[in-house]
Amino acid sequence: MKPDIIETLGSSVIQHGPHNNRIYLMKLSRLDMPAIIKEMETLASKNKYTKIFCKTPSKFEQFFTPYNFKKEASIPGYFNGLTGLSFMSKFLSKDRENNPDGQEISSILSAARNKARKTDSPESPDKFIISQASEKDAPALAAIYREVFATYPFPIHDESYIRKTMGENISYFKVSFDGKIIAVSSAEKDIEARAVEMTDFAVLPSARGNNIAVMLLDEMEKEAAAEKYITFFTIARALSAGMNSTFAKKGYKYTGTAVNNTNISGKIESMNVWYKTAA
Repeated sequence: MKPDIIETLGSSVIQHGPHNNRIYLMKLSRLDMPAIIKEMETLASKNKYTKIFCKTPSKFEQFFTPYNFKKEASIPGYFNGLTGLSFMSKFLSKDRENNPDGQEISSILSAARNKARKTDSPESPDKFIISQASEKDAPALAAIYREVFATYPFPIHDESYIRKTMGENISYFKVSFDGKIIAVSSAEKDIEARAVEMTDFAVLPSARGNNIAVMLLDEMEKEAAAEKYITFFTIARALSAGMNSTFAKKGYKYTGTAVNNTNISGKIESMNVWYKTAA
């Protein structure tokens, strides 16, 4: 299946298509409020999408709630450390809204918080070399993503997409062992808001169990802080005990779950939102 398309709707940016079976309002322009809400509903109806998922300044929540959107999560201080961001969602089918994994997600969150109280961030062993990736690494990064994820919400399996986004607002990071890349991640930067999403973590099965995701996150945070970013966040797979523990260990706070939100590893999964403010 082709990846969902990213395009403008008015002055805003959306992603939509059958792969995730949703509309994702990625960047909202205030110039489009409130008309864009009805426009997204029309687009969703036309294509029979089952969810509309919106990142919006929290001050605009009041415009979404009359259209039966509900807040699934939030990021306080997202915009320059001053004002918040809300994730407002509308479900267009009962099946999409139903969350049979709720109890398991709660257990994973509880375990992640318990680990955070007991565990310090590990030191990076000398055998692992962590650095920012360059364009020449794109084929290796794409190969790792293809091995780790059967499907993904964005086309990171494609090396041309990785090269393109490297030239825009995404920094990719890699972990090398014996000259081979064994793990990758990315930092997607909202330059105007001074916020950065820590995302796209993938560790080869043979390298797991070494706290590599925590090491990557350490490096990503150092770079983001050096570039004066204020708010760090992630939208992590809710059923991934490892990823939720990684962010809990690093002092991130959980603010909510986006239910049945993202096509990843072959199916639609729920996602947990975590954030923290730079020290």
